[in-house]
Amino acid sequence: MNQPRNTNRERLEVLLKARYPLLYLPSWEESRIIELLAEISRESVIQKTVYTWNIASGIKRLGFDMVPGTLEPMAALDFVERYPQPAVFCFFDLHPFLENHPVTVRRLKNLTMKMRTEFKTILIVSPLLKIPLELQKLITVFDFELPDYHEIEAVLNLVIARQDEKGYRVDLNESEKERLIKACQGLTLEEVENSFAKAVVTDGILSASDIELVLEEKRQIIRKTGILEYFPVDVGMDSVGGLEVLKEWLRKRSRSFTEEAKEFGLPAPKGVLVTGMPGCGKSLCAKAASSLWQLPLLRLDMGRIYAGLVGSSEENMRKAIATAEAIAPCILWVDEIEKGFAGTGSSGDSGVSSRVFGTFLTWMQEKQEAVFVFATANAIERLPPELLRKGRFDEIFFVELPSLSEREEIIRIHLRKRRKDPAEFNLPALGEMTDGYSGSELEQVVISAMLDAFDDNRSLEQRDLETCIQQTVPLARTMREQVEILRQWAKDRALLA
Repeated sequence: MNQPRNTNRERLEVLLKARYPLLYLPSWEESRIIELLAEISRESVIQKTVYTWNIASGIKRLGFDMVPGTLEPMAALDFVERYPQPAVFCFFDLHPFLENHPVTVRRLKNLTMKMRTEFKTILIVSPLLKIPLELQKLITVFDFELPDYHEIEAVLNLVIARQDEKGYRVDLNESEKERLIKACQGLTLEEVENSFAKAVVTDGILSASDIELVLEEKRQIIRKTGILEYFPVDVGMDSVGGLEVLKEWLRKRSRSFTEEAKEFGLPAPKGVLVTGMPGCGKSLCAKAASSLWQLPLLRLDMGRIYAGLVGSSEENMRKAIATAEAIAPCILWVDEIEKGFAGTGSSGDSGVSSRVFGTFLTWMQEKQEAVFVFATANAIERLPPELLRKGRFDEIFFVELPSLSEREEIIRIHLRKRRKDPAEFNLPALGEMTDGYSGSELEQVVISAMLDAFDDNRSLEQRDLETCIQQTVPLARTMREQVEILRQWAKDRALLA
């Protein structure tokens, strides 16, 4: 089973017992924070009354009416100062009043000195982590973790227990329950509850098919960031021609993100770097891996990372990493990674590339969340060497141009994909004619031949495919020298895919 870590409650109780006067909680989950504080006040030995404040309701003790005259932040802080007993004051809308409001900041500084001896604590809850310079040495940031496996499991068990009472049905075996809980990780508790409610309302049943509804909630999170892109996957491993070694490597790790793998002692895979000829299925493999592992596929667009104001590139990378970790387990797809990091070390951009690269590199080495990095590269020799050392990626694969049997398989896949019967064509002859062709070039041959046949108002024939092959000059022939350099690089540095 998933081993429970130190919970939010345990960590918060330690800080309250230690008389920390000022805590900052970056979180959206106001309701869950209130429930946690109520639980602590009921059951803990700390014995502190809990008050909340927001700009619409002022100061309120949990379960009581508003304290009159406390809508304004300064009036609320006056109440905190006058309150004679140990207490916890949770402020939900204070963060806008900390920016360019020196009087509020000074009042908090003065209060902090006093509260330590009076057993009072102020909690500032905000979706943004923005601390004024004057308060940085006084505030302690408390990372309010998203619901873990056990918290989501408790919500699911409650849904299961109420099915007869509420008139819906739950149809999940133990393996499906685990998959559903894993899919929910990265959502707030409210988003989890909404997902389950939406599934039940849709067809009156909560089943494994409702994992897609949960993934839709995650898509919403990704869309709001504007940096990562969610890729819906409609291809499987049967859409990938050849690359048997890479496909088998991915298949062996299809259960590596499960609780069973954790119990066995296996860590989650870190990532893979796939390099080789353009158009030979590297990006297709990322999509197929997402389908095989049933994990969300997020594409990291390096162009969006470097967009914006000075200093925003580093923040964009941190935001992208935080989003991916919130969605975990997932696959982070970095396509043509050399274009994003090839300039690292140059002074032309005032070191921005180096700082962004350093952030990404450190995260890859130290990451704890199950985010599998699937990177592809066409010109791997342009990448910094520190990215390629063992420990960053589990393996580096080189994708060669397809062999004769692989070319036949690729043509067969594309004919089937377009509702043509491969048995009506001489695939061995087509395979012989396409020596040096990449997978994307073979796909284009099939599409061009079909266009010719469609224009003549007849069925696709062997001669259409042969004509298109004769009219195509493959990239491997046009860029023979570059292809040879890439092969020499990969000869003793990468595993043949």
